[in-house]
Amino acid sequence: MTTFNLTVNGKKQTVEVDATTPVLWVLRDHLNLVGTKFGCGMAQCGACTIHVNGSATRSCMLPVSSVGDQEITTIEGLSEAGDHPVQKAWLEHDVPQCGYCQAGQIMSAAALLKENPNPTDEQIETAMNGNICRCGTYVRIKAAVKTASQNLNA
Repeated sequence: MTTFNLTVNGKKQTVEVDATTPVLWVLRDHLNLVGTKFGCGMAQCGACTIHVNGSATRSCMLPVSSVGDQEITTIEGLSEAGDHPVQKAWLEHDVPQCGYCQAGQIMSAAALLKENPNPTDEQIETAMNGNICRCGTYVRIKAAVKTASQNLNA
């Protein structure tokens, strides 16, 4: 076991885990941040998406030893009150059905809008590609990202 000092959602956290432990399991099992979901375990579905230094990153394959002093943001840290423009747009467009993929979808959308506050449809599709929604709410997801973009730019 190795001790890691992480910055998660703006707070310093210390965990003692094997260096190869994926960040997903550090968040869920050691820090009780269960909003980040396990989906495929192969970084292919996007359910485990978090931000590492503001970039959308799949946490299920990211070993904790590779994080270093980079800042981690989970869905719990995106907005304390749940009022991030993407979260508000998600509700406005009634995006969630089963809800399982939503944290990863929201984190990917928020990272896109931070980097590009006025994305085209093609840029939204590219950024969200790989975030799988088994309920098929892709049309509403895209509409919510566009609404969040408009609200950011208003």
